[in-house]
Amino acid sequence: MYQLNLPEYQFKIKKQNERFFVFDQQRKRYVALTPEEWVRQHFIRFLIEEMNYPASLLAIEHQIDLNNMKKRCDAVLFNNYANPNLIIEFKAPNVPITQKVFDQVAVYNVKLNVQFFMVSNGLEHYCCRVDTKNARYDFLPDIPKYEDFLKLII
Repeated sequence: MYQLNLPEYQFKIKKQNERFFVFDQQRKRYVALTPEEWVRQHFIRFLIEEMNYPASLLAIEHQIDLNNMKKRCDAVLFNNYANPNLIIEFKAPNVPITQKVFDQVAVYNVKLNVQFFMVSNGLEHYCCRVDTKNARYDFLPDIPKYEDFLKLII
């Protein structure tokens, strides 16, 4: 598929009716293997296996209701009390990470009210703290390990 700026992982992939599907360990089922899904699968594995984020606290395609419209966050990290702490947005590798992408996450955050966003297209990865008082994002230098992420939460 695409060479990403993430560790390489082995995935279960199958072909059905000329379409490819990848087994999603989080959702426990095969899903269509799109370029964005390729990024999601790698980034989630990276968070779990390299950065020690608990798989049990990550929800994939978390649905929210916003102004009577159903929206789906690509991934949301919850805390042990089922409160959201982080929204993660994925894009295909050929989709640049622009202000529009951060604005999309900000719309989701109207409902979830998290302190942090992560955004990745598999080539570029960003983690930022939401500064609601000043209506901006403060970018972290890198993706923090889970234990360091916990220290950042106020």
